[in-house]
Amino acid sequence: MGNLRLVRISLTPPRAKFLTPIPHASSFEDLNAKLAADCTRRQQDRVRGSAGIIADRLRADLAAFMALPAAAFEPCDRQAGKVSSTSLVRYKGNDYSVPVRYGHRDVIVKGFVAEVVICLGNEVIARHARSYSNADYIMEPLPYLPLIERKLNALDQAAPLAGWELPVAFGVLRRLMEARLGNPGKREYVQVLQLMGFFSQDDVHHGVKQALGLGTIGFDAIKQLVLCRVEKRPARLDLSAYPYLPRACVGVTRAADYAGLTSSLQRVA
Repeated sequence: MGNLRLVRISLTPPRAKFLTPIPHASSFEDLNAKLAADCTRRQQDRVRGSAGIIADRLRADLAAFMALPAAAFEPCDRQAGKVSSTSLVRYKGNDYSVPVRYGHRDVIVKGFVAEVVICLGNEVIARHARSYSNADYIMEPLPYLPLIERKLNALDQAAPLAGWELPVAFGVLRRLMEARLGNPGKREYVQVLQLMGFFSQDDVHHGVKQALGLGTIGFDAIKQLVLCRVEKRPARLDLSAYPYLPRACVGVTRAADYAGLTSSLQRVA
């Protein structure tokens, strides 16, 4: 046998290049953005023994690649699931909520790195941030509100609403509604919360604060105020629908009133 020459090629793996030491990021999006920036800068480096930079070699490789498939690839784990009687779907030991109208339906669960997506056929019915804990409950409160509206006694004990932090104005609104109407006021409060399924929380919050300022404590008034804010038009409320509000009577000013005022000022002087 002829003389053999052993050549050792040392290549720095990406993990050692970009993930050592372990990077810190506030979210997967920030981490991915950092890694993308690192890879872009790396393309300007020259690998030992190569005539061009990494970007040149990448362009040559891309020219030789086959075309990408027409359908986008979803980097996720797919599992069949079933919605429980409490509108929950289990995935990897955790329960994720879906709207109550999908109870007892067969669904497909897609587990991505950062989120869990639940589909019924081609329709996405729920999307949650993924939990890597065990026996965790990830519930979106809004889908449960129609059920709570029918069972008002569950409003204070409903698990989906636990930990749902709302601005202070919502709590004030609920107390005033319940004080005025009792259970019907509690139902109206739940209906106000359901507005956040159609409008942003900021818009509903603004409508609630405006209603409190006007003294129009009612679902219809808040809905009207929110719509006017979204449509950028002035609100014109019919106060006849709110007979419990105090009425202000503004009289017509007369010239004699000014004369009486000036005479009283002269006496004081």
